[in-house]
Amino acid sequence: MTGFFTAYYRFVLLFFNCLMTLGPYFCSDIPSVLQNQFQGNLTCPNTTVINGTTDCVLGLGMTPQQYNLLHAVLSWMNAIASVVAGFLIDKFGNCFGVFLSSSLCVLGSSLFALGSHFEGTPYLLPLMLTGRLLFGSGSGSLSVVQNRITAFWFKGKELGMAFGLTLTLTRLGSVLNFFLTQRFEEEYGMHWTLWGGTLLCVLSFLAAIVVCKLDNLWLKLQRLVGSVQEESRKVRILDVKLLPLRYWLLVLTIVFFYNGIFPFIADACKFIQDKYSGYCQKEAAYIASAVYDSSLILLVSLGILIDYVGLRGIFAVACAVLSLPAFGLLAFTYVPPLISTAWLGITYSFACVSMWASIPLVVPQETLGTALGLAVSIEMLGVGVSNLVIGSILGTKTSEAKIPLWRWQRMMIFMLGNIMSCIIASVLLNIVDHRQGGTLNKLTKRTSQQNETENCTILSVQKK
Repeated sequence: MTGFFTAYYRFVLLFFNCLMTLGPYFCSDIPSVLQNQFQGNLTCPNTTVINGTTDCVLGLGMTPQQYNLLHAVLSWMNAIASVVAGFLIDKFGNCFGVFLSSSLCVLGSSLFALGSHFEGTPYLLPLMLTGRLLFGSGSGSLSVVQNRITAFWFKGKELGMAFGLTLTLTRLGSVLNFFLTQRFEEEYGMHWTLWGGTLLCVLSFLAAIVVCKLDNLWLKLQRLVGSVQEESRKVRILDVKLLPLRYWLLVLTIVFFYNGIFPFIADACKFIQDKYSGYCQKEAAYIASAVYDSSLILLVSLGILIDYVGLRGIFAVACAVLSLPAFGLLAFTYVPPLISTAWLGITYSFACVSMWASIPLVVPQETLGTALGLAVSIEMLGVGVSNLVIGSILGTKTSEAKIPLWRWQRMMIFMLGNIMSCIIASVLLNIVDHRQGGTLNKLTKRTSQQNETENCTILSVQKK
């Protein structure tokens, strides 16, 4: 087959691979936009109107701790499901992971939307938590299989660009959520908003079926089915012991960085409204979404840049160091929050394309699914714990109309602590990588043959 046809086929598959997570990313961030409604009052008997707005928000009556628990259980289930899914995907193939993960996303989002109809009853929280657990088990494993497919089709070619494009289109779900969900909720109410998220998960499920068909068809055309199945039969759970030190330091770098970003985004809308005067809920959602807006613009170009210059380890340190001023401004000043959220979007973009695209360079291909799953698992476990810590910092007993500023400041200090830990881990990563050949900081993109040779060498040495 011609090179043009091969490239065309790969990018068509990449397009549907990106759509596969668009719905789940939209759905997972809905509570972040509707935090006021989730923590709003069940009734408003003594409402007063000031300048055309009321001082009471109707909602589900959750406390800050219960609200943050919705994010925590999602992260925990991502953590459990990702490591299991990574091994199973290596063992049984991409189609198995794609179909199972997408089905769980649809089922979990449906149960979450159904649970919202039971406001004021003891069934509300258990149903919504169960929905988030099922959804988390699907979305976590879906990210693993998506990254595995991207790495398989683009390793040694345009890996950074492919990861950047994947993250861009999947994060489009998060951006659309921040821009559209609040308007949709005002027009149609919370219940229909949550069911709208479920519908997007169904559409992503259809995209997942297309990915499965395209992946299988290409393997058959290239007569690779037998070799892929043979490699899958060799995968053992004990292969985790073969993962190198660079991999574990890379995982720690990812965990601490994401511990500073994702829990902040979960509470950013309310933080902006509570600390800065003059922002309505819709405007606060737009400002919070600047983290994803920046990444939406930058990820693909940064992926191409990193493909060309390398320096992944250096970029990992730089994006952590440069995130410190943003959280410092949010914690201790009244500088307009849009400056900080847009800046965090830039550093987050560099982190995505430099950290995640580094994993296929330091682990063998046959254990890539397990390595990615374990990385997502540890990352989401850390994010889940961070959400619980933040829920405790912000208050546990009442759904206060306005959380005291000192509580928000403590939350930002906690974020700064995570970013400092990320800096330490990334510096150690660069030291170890330099001693082992400097793979992560190569100045030009590698060929697939060079990558495979290095991975086979690492595997054979570690087995001795």
